[in-house]
Formats: sequence, structure tokens, C-alpha cells
Amino acid sequence: MILAAATNEHLASVSNTLIYSSMAVYTLAFFAYIAEWLFGSRSKVGRTAAALTAEGKAAKAEGPAVTVKQAGGTAVLERPQVVVRQAAGARDVPDGPGAHGGDVQGDLYGRIAISLTVLAFLVELAGVVARAASVQRAPWGNMYEFNITFSTVAVAVYLGLLALKKNVRWLGLFLITTVLLDLGLAVTVLYTASDQLVPALHSYWLYIHVSTAIFCGAVFYVGAVATILYLFKDSYENKLQTGGKPGAFATSVLERLPASASLDKFAYRVNAAVFPLWTFTIIAGAIWAGDAWGRYWNWDPKETWSFITWIGYACYLHARATAGWKGRKAAYLAMLAFACWLFNYYGVNIFVTGKHSYAGV
Repeated sequence: MILAAATNEHLASVSNTLIYSSMAVYTLAFFAYIAEWLFGSRSKVGRTAAALTAEGKAAKAEGPAVTVKQAGGTAVLERPQVVVRQAAGARDVPDGPGAHGGDVQGDLYGRIAISLTVLAFLVELAGVVARAASVQRAPWGNMYEFNITFSTVAVAVYLGLLALKKNVRWLGLFLITTVLLDLGLAVTVLYTASDQLVPALHSYWLYIHVSTAIFCGAVFYVGAVATILYLFKDSYENKLQTGGKPGAFATSVLERLPASASLDKFAYRVNAAVFPLWTFTIIAGAIWAGDAWGRYWNWDPKETWSFITWIGYACYLHARATAGWKGRKAAYLAMLAFACWLFNYYGVNIFVTGKHSYAGV
């Protein structure tokens, strides 16, 4: 028999204060990211346009300049190294300079934004830990706790990629915007007072199954943002390639992003990397169901939509690796799969009644 520990209301109050404080710091980071985009140099963008216009193609056709050096009386021809990325649709397009546009002032605002993001992440993490300490259990027993933990892990994934020297600063503004929306939803609609778990959740599988689900969702989210930006960047490149003239706003924003091929590759890699863990998450949930309900699979709405999400990403990965289904077609599959994940998280818990209804709103 498991005895439920009493709730520490003081720690629960501290957790709430820390979550609100993190939202305030995230808001400052949001404005710093805006400043990075606004004050970044516009004179250093336009690489995509140059590569896809007739003038750029002509320069490319002429080939790189050749220099001649004398080495011991022998003429040596040296060509400068040219690095390009093969984009979807056989386009050679360089990556954009980033949100700061290669500008010193824009880069300064970007560094401030990242510093504020780190601070907000640490404050939010402290809020999640305080919430766990207030009830002496894992901090994901209901949708409110899942939300604050999910946003914390999503920011951790972003900062982790930065720490690995990955070029993902362009992700910052989009990430922080949705994190603020997620936390706003958590502290209003989804807020649940700190309390103990129902008996069915008293299991070590709570730590294994739900933690992996949160991490997978955070990585899927990062892949979904990259996929959305890929679709916009690919349309922009298509428009330039066919002689169209995108608007000034689209040019200012999209020229700074990585090339569509780079975004497509990034989204594919993160989705492919986390897919095996999502498979394990479903298996772990089935094992837990066997312990708690006596059956490994009950076709409960949460189980069903987890499996549908698995099928969606499996189809995407298969299509992405199959000739003829690269690019936009595969990207649409990725967005459909992430939509299934979102419905599994929000829609099933809010609108559908099942064995997982104790997750609460």
C-alpha cells in the first residue's frame, strides 16, 4: 500500500511564482529576438536571390575565377573552394546569414536574447523542480505539469543544439513565441492545484513512460518548426527561380534563414533521431498498461492516437527516404504526423473520455 505524502503548499506557491517569473524573462527574451531580426543588417542578405536569378546563374555558369601561381618554374592552377548545398529541386542555394544578418549590432541583441533564454530556462526548471518537491513525485501528473515540463524540455533541446555549435539561432524567436503561448495556456486554462496522484499512476513507469513522451514531443516540435520554415523558404526559392518578386518583408525574413535544403535536412534528422525513442515510449506505455489494467493494449483513445502518431512519422521517414517523396510532399506528412501528436496531447485529454482521463485539465 502506497501512502500519499501531504502536499507542501509553500513549495507549490514558490513553483507558481517561479513559472510566472520565467514567463516574464521569456518575454524579455522575445523582445531581444525581435530586436535581433529588426536591427540585423539587411545589406548582407540576398544570397538566395543572387543564386537563383539569371545574373547569379550566369556567374555560376562562368565558373570560379582561376589564379596562376609559379611553383619551381611550373604553372599551378588554383581554383577557390566553393561550398554549396544541394537543395530540393536541384537548387544550389547558400544558407542565409542568420537572424542578425551578419551585423554586429544584430548579433549583440541575439546574444542578449540567448542569455535571457538561458536565465528563463533555469527559472522555469526551478519552478518544475519546486512543483515536484511540493508533492514528492514526478512533475507531470496532469496537463498543467506536463505543459510546464514540456516547454522546459523544448527550450533545453534548443539550448543543447546551440551548445553543440549547431546553427539554430534562427529557431529562437519561433521557439520562445510558442513557449510563451504554451505557458500562458498552462497557467490559465490548464492550471491544476498541486495534489497527489490517483492510485493508477503510482508506478516507476510514470518516470520512464511520460518522461520519454515529453522529450519526444519537444524534439518533434523542433522538427515541426523547421518543417514549417522549410515550406516557406522553399516557396520563396521557387518564386525567385520562376522570376517572381517576393515582398520586402518575406525577403528580409526568409533570406536570413538556412536554405530550404538545410531546413529539410535538419527536420529529417531530428525526427529520425527521436523516432526510435517514440517507439520505446509506446512499448513502455503498453507494459505499464499491462501492470495497471491487466491488458497491454486496450485501444484507449490515448493509446490509439499514440499509435496513429507513430504511423504518421513512420510514413514520413519512409517517404523522406524514397525517391519522389522528398521535399514538400514529405514535409506535409511530417506536419500531419505532428498534428496527430498535438491532438493526442490536447484533443484526447480535453475532448475524449478514456482510461487516461485522470490526467486532468
